[in-house]
Amino acid sequence: MALAILVPGGGGMLGTELARVSPPDNLLVAPTSHELDITDRVRTTAALGRFVAAARRRGLPAVVINAAAYTNADAAESDKDRAFLVNALGPGYLAAACREHGVPLVHVSTDYVFDGEACEPYEPSDPAHPLNVYGHTKLAGEQAVLGSGARAWVVRTAWVYSSHSANFVRTMARLEQERAMVSVVNDQVGSPTSTSDLASGLLSLAARVTEGAGPAERLLHYVNTGRASWYELARAVFACLGADPRRVRPCTSAEFGRPAPRPAYSVLGVRAWTESGLPAPRPWPAALREVTASLRAGTPVPDRAV
Repeated sequence: MALAILVPGGGGMLGTELARVSPPDNLLVAPTSHELDITDRVRTTAALGRFVAAARRRGLPAVVINAAAYTNADAAESDKDRAFLVNALGPGYLAAACREHGVPLVHVSTDYVFDGEACEPYEPSDPAHPLNVYGHTKLAGEQAVLGSGARAWVVRTAWVYSSHSANFVRTMARLEQERAMVSVVNDQVGSPTSTSDLASGLLSLAARVTEGAGPAERLLHYVNTGRASWYELARAVFACLGADPRRVRPCTSAEFGRPAPRPAYSVLGVRAWTESGLPAPRPWPAALREVTASLRAGTPVPDRAV
């Protein structure tokens, strides 16, 4: 079934992938954050109204996938007001507009809502306790969306990367060319996730919710399965690129030094996702091989202005 999909934040890494992998019979509108600023409540409501009208003219069910976010965790530590505006108030405004126009909403959140004290994958029902400003603002956004009265689902993901935009895998690919040795933290463990896989998963969920058969669970996790430290992920990138993974050395988070504290363990469990009948994510090494093959071939998706 073809859909009309509005993707606020369409110029970012996830928005770009949603546009790339969406079937051609969909009407996918992916405005950049400059073109659609979800922190402007009046304009957001008006923009959604125009989108719904366009969808109806084409006879397509409408859905919103919110990819707009303030994602720089370190910058958020000193830019709290802006991070809260984009990550908490903005999603609340968008959810209210979706409720007003009767449009389902899929909102994307993060593993950083957890404190990293667990030793088993976090499930959606586990209590959230963010360590940094970014995590606090994203948790507030989840609460605003789920408490809005809209038909809304929140999907947490983690450690996303792609063959385009600024991300860890591309950085490692660049450093493999520039440096003889690279030091990467080995005391943070998470769920490396291909943005392409995430986009496909979100589109599957969007199709379900527009059919009125959305999962009963309104809070879900989607990540590629398995776990790795940043150090292990960096070594895997080097190996996939045909480079010696021994050129990657481990270091601690304290040695690396970042303004925002990170959870030591933020692996997400996908049981609620798969039990809802949604397509099971594949293991992260398989997804990584696909992305690094694209990088080796020199065929990444072009970057877009956010």
